Amino acid sequence: MAKKQGSVTRSSRALLTLLNHAIAREIQVSIQYMWQHVQWAGVKGFAVHDALKSIAISEMKHAESIAERLFYLGETPTTKPDPIFVGATLKEMITNDVAAEVTAIKMYKDIIKLALKEGDETTAQLFREILEQEEEHHDTFTTLLEDL
Repeated sequence: MAKKQGSVTRSSRALLTLLNHAIAREIQVSIQYMWQHVQWAGVKGFAVHDALKSIAISEMKHAESIAERLFYLGETPTTKPDPIFVGATLKEMITNDVAAEVTAIKMYKDIIKLALKEGDETTAQLFREILEQEEEHHDTFTTLLEDL
């Protein structure tokens, strides 16, 4: 069990590990989406340019929120991203992005379940909010993929 001095929430090692993995994932996709935004050009790229940038910023905000929660729970947030997959074509990029969002959605549902099992309503609520946004990102990417 990890416990920050003054914290009233005790979290299992499993939950803390999942939160750190979520941070690594959020850092990964924020870089991935931003580099896609920067590197892609052309008519089709123009159509997704702003979406990639906006979602990248949203993902970085998720990383920050999760890191703040994890630090409150007594754990040091990771600074290392999961592997970044930019892609060589727009279709490859967006396909990678859909896969990243599917992974996040599953992971965040698992975090919500575990947090609730441990009586950590605050963490569960944080991830409910993030999950809603991840589902919106997934919808954006799957819609974009339909046109490629």
